[in-house]
Amino acid sequence: MRLLRELKSVSMATVDGEGCPQVRIIDVMLVEDGALYFCTARGKSFYEELIRTKKVAILGMTKEYQTIRLNGEAEKMKEQKYWVDRIFEENPVMNEVYPGMARYILEPFRVKDGTIEYFDLNTHPIFREDTGIGTFTPLQKGFQITETCILCGSCEAVCPQKAIVCKDGNYVIGQEHCLHCGLCMETCPAGAIVKRGQNYGV
Repeated sequence: MRLLRELKSVSMATVDGEGCPQVRIIDVMLVEDGALYFCTARGKSFYEELIRTKKVAILGMTKEYQTIRLNGEAEKMKEQKYWVDRIFEENPVMNEVYPGMARYILEPFRVKDGTIEYFDLNTHPIFREDTGIGTFTPLQKGFQITETCILCGSCEAVCPQKAIVCKDGNYVIGQEHCLHCGLCMETCPAGAIVKRGQNYGV
């Protein structure tokens, strides 16, 4: 969340009334108490999409190739003038875009419930971490090796990030270094590698 605020201008995606994805650059205005705040004008399609679905995906990348992806629910704040004024205090450049009373065409939103994925491409092996904020828990993404593994080592040999190692006689995937590319699953001759969270019946 701190990195998203430092980036400030990030991509925010929603889905329009036709079911088509829409994305635009929006500023992260505030980050406090574990929540992210931004605003948009009532006349914009972005506003309509947020009101209709409440769903938003936020993505930013630092100069060091660290990406932060936040998927969550955008909640419109009830104390509109208070939050708009707070946002303008923290982001004085907004006075040039919406001078005077024009600022109150804006509606403030916050995202306090969602999932965050941090992905660092500037390290070797790569590093990723998933976490939940508010009431959300992160989805289990990536792959896992099941009990049907025949210990052939094919997955370890092909992993681009060397995220698969043999521990105590079993092959395991280091989730913090996994690219989620699926090469291990496609290579496994026993079909022992499945997507995490998938019911594989063992």
